[in-house]
Amino acid sequence: MAASAFHQALGTLQSHGYLSNSGLRHELGDNSLKLFSKGFKVEIGLSRKGCYLSDQRKFGVVQASASQTSVFEPVSSPSKSNASSSQKKSNEVALILIRHGESLWNEKNLFTGCVDVPLTKKGVEEAVEAGKRISNIPVDMIYTSALIRAQMTAMLAMTQHRRKKVPIIIHNESEQARAWSQIFSEDTKKQSIPVIASWQLNERMYGELQGLNKQETADRYGKEQVHEWRRSYDIPPPNGESLEMCAQRAVAYFTDQIEPQLLCGKNVMIAAHGNSLRSIIMYLDKLTSQEVISLELSTGIPMLYIFKEGKFIRRGSPVAPTEAGVYAYTRSLAQYRQKLDETLH
Repeated sequence: MAASAFHQALGTLQSHGYLSNSGLRHELGDNSLKLFSKGFKVEIGLSRKGCYLSDQRKFGVVQASASQTSVFEPVSSPSKSNASSSQKKSNEVALILIRHGESLWNEKNLFTGCVDVPLTKKGVEEAVEAGKRISNIPVDMIYTSALIRAQMTAMLAMTQHRRKKVPIIIHNESEQARAWSQIFSEDTKKQSIPVIASWQLNERMYGELQGLNKQETADRYGKEQVHEWRRSYDIPPPNGESLEMCAQRAVAYFTDQIEPQLLCGKNVMIAAHGNSLRSIIMYLDKLTSQEVISLELSTGIPMLYIFKEGKFIRRGSPVAPTEAGVYAYTRSLAQYRQKLDETLH
């Protein structure tokens, strides 16, 4: 198993250019792979829980040198062969989905897609309200799209959380970005939440409709045609993505990168978009292509799932931070809230 993991890790690192340095050497022990190259260190450890670090660039844990610490502790992913044991050990964790608050182009009734526009004042208020609704639910990791409206929503929501941990976006776009964004206090890192932004969670790309007024487009092409572009499952707008195409990238990212964190016992929040979240909900709830096209998600409304024994249990939207029903769903949520009450009062 260790040898297999070693070769798999080498392949991943080679494909991302980590092994291009001729001065690199490798060591294979019983439980870990260590790679050293001119002050650059990457570690991949196989733990007894079946968690390992599969891709340093994606998770923001690269160490610039042996003497420097990374921004956060390694984010782990369970190996496929140990998934069942990881599921049993993870007990139950929370998964929170939030569609971003109203954006400036939502307000103007424009097709937005992958155009990067910020929130309106109303959108800011929606994000803050979403944060109040989840303020007693644990959050260990945050995933957002690469678009500012989703990132603003995540950050604003977390200002309301009673645990008061600070969300920090992981920057892995260059070695300099990684080095310059390091944190050198262990206490500070413990009071931080890593935020990972990924284009795979972006809104679906609306092609030639982006920037067009929705009503004017319906007048030009006809309501039926525009409705087909917007609400069909496999018919894309001109030079854009269909919901099916959006689902392929969003669900693949969820299963490859986010679900492993749930398996390792991490409570996760995802702040993204109507179509990328519909795609993920289609996977979580096992919806058909016909059922998902009628699914509507309101801006700034959190959706709670409990992940337990390898299954996703939909628990709806928390109405308010004091709503008893949300915390009666599981013992762990009730205990977490009780600890917050005891600590903060």
